[in-house]
Amino acid sequence: MIQVQLFQDYYTNLLAYPTWQKMLKETQPKTLIAWGAKDVKFNADGAKAYLKDLPNAELHLLDAGHFAVEEKTRDIALLILNFLP
Repeated sequence: MIQVQLFQDYYTNLLAYPTWQKMLKETQPKTLIAWGAKDVKFNADGAKAYLKDLPNAELHLLDAGHFAVEEKTRDIALLILNFLP
């Protein structure tokens, strides 16, 4: 239900991007990005864009589509385990 609401009002989400980008740039949280390289909805350029604000982020473009977590569950789990302190 929440996902449907977000989809129906995605424009509001877009308006918030500058606020999120500013926060990320200022705080530089330790960040792991696991992204489906074959995602046609949110392509790899979207993942790479995070690196503008988070140059030290760990980016992994996986051989997966939009549902990378379902397609590469074990790979992502290992990335998370290796990423955590």
